[in-house]
Parts: sequence; structure tokens; C-alpha cells
Amino acid sequence: MPLEDEFCDILSKAIRGTGASAAALARATGLRASEIDAWRRGRGVPSDEQARALAAPLKLDPGKLADAAAERWHPDPIALPNVRHHPQHPHPSNGYVFFLDGGKRAALVDPAGIPGNLLRILRDGAYHLEYIFVTHKHADHCDATADVAASFPHAKIVMHRADVHAIGSLAGSALLVKDGEEVPFGDVRIRLLHTPGHTDGSSSYLFKSTLFTGDTLFAGSVGGAYGDASTYADILNSVRSKIFTLPEDTVLMPGHGPPTKVAWEKAHNPFF
Repeated sequence: MPLEDEFCDILSKAIRGTGASAAALARATGLRASEIDAWRRGRGVPSDEQARALAAPLKLDPGKLADAAAERWHPDPIALPNVRHHPQHPHPSNGYVFFLDGGKRAALVDPAGIPGNLLRILRDGAYHLEYIFVTHKHADHCDATADVAASFPHAKIVMHRADVHAIGSLAGSALLVKDGEEVPFGDVRIRLLHTPGHTDGSSSYLFKSTLFTGDTLFAGSVGGAYGDASTYADILNSVRSKIFTLPEDTVLMPGHGPPTKVAWEKAHNPFF
């Protein structure tokens, strides 16, 4: 699976987040504004030296940014016995089912896309669905919530209060958990981490040593900051204070792109 963000995406997010302009970056780096604008639009990439020059005014890591421009890193494949990934057609987003006891207890992360596809996955696995976890309010992560909930009426929808309006009338029956709160799941507990920045209610869910990050963190990048109250600084702080404080071998399952690990992101993500 390719990385979610190319160099142009990383550059665009950093420019938007810091409020820099191509002209200001040109003055700070000695590069041409037209070059910077072209790279932002996906027309070519900078050399190592040019990427390193861009990093400082954008508050990015120079070596990691140069590696991103040259496409020198991609996470190794990760397969977990108790987590199954599925694409959320027609959206370009990831959905997940995780389970215990061979599927007797299961939870779905981010019900989105064509409802029939999701229902087939759940029924083919003969899962006993206990929870529907929603990481944030964007349609490509929650637009099939009503259909899944109708087919599995005993499954509890879990979502942060700030984003729950996205699921309409189902909001009234959702379990609105707060940062650090846990819900029981068989003999383990699922912990919610409030990770605002992409949206105000963006949340990540920790199952054993696997964290479902939604659009807060991607392999080699972060989500765009589209919160009403939360900001680019918040999304960076969410990663540093909530995700990077987890054990190094914690597997991160993002809303887009391939899985990664805490240690790999610390070593390769140019935003940190």
C-alpha cells in the first residue's frame, strides 16, 4: 500500500499549518518562489539540499523531509492476527475489524463506504459486533454508521462528543467517552485518546498494542488540520503527547495509507 501523503502533501500541510507563503519561504531559504509553488502542486521534488533548506522555516525535520522528497522510506508490512483491514469503497479510506475469541467478540472502526460491503464483511466473518468506533466526523469515516447500526442494533456506537453530530439521530444513543476513558471488551479494555486537530473530536482507539489513529497520524505524515476550534498545533501536540508516549512497538492503524509503528514514526515522520 503506498503512503497516503506524497512530498507535495507534506509541504502543503506544513505551509498551511505554519501560515508561510512561497514568497516568505523563498526569502528564508534562497530558493525560488516558483520552485516552491511547483513542488507544492506536485510538479517535481526538491533535492536533498533544497528539502533541508525548506525544513527550518516550516519547523520540519530536515533529514526526514529530504527522505520524504526522495521516497527513501516506507514502513515494513504489518499483519496482525486479531485485526482485519478493508478498503472503504468508494472512499479512499481504511476500515478495520478487530476481534477476540476467534471473532466471537468484534468491533468495527470507522463504518464508511458502500454499506453492503461492510455488512458482507461482518456477516462472512460471523462476528458478534459489540462496538462501532468512529474516529471522527468526516463522511469517508462514518457515512455507513446508520446502516451498520440498523443491522447490528446491539452494537454500541462510540464517538467523541465534539464530532457526534455527524451521525445524526444516532448521536442520542452513542456512548460519548472522554480522553483516557475505557470500555470493556472481553477480558481487555479499549482506551479512547482524544487527539484533536484534524477535527475537534478526532479520537484514536487503543486495543491491546494497536492504536487506530483515524486521520490524526499517517505513515510519514499527519492529517490536515480542519477543526473548528482545534488547530495544526493541536494535531502535532496530539501526536507528541498522546501517540508518541505509547510503547515504541505500538502498531498504528491509520485512516489512510499503510500501518506503521510508534518507533518508525519517531524515526521517519518529518513533522516530528
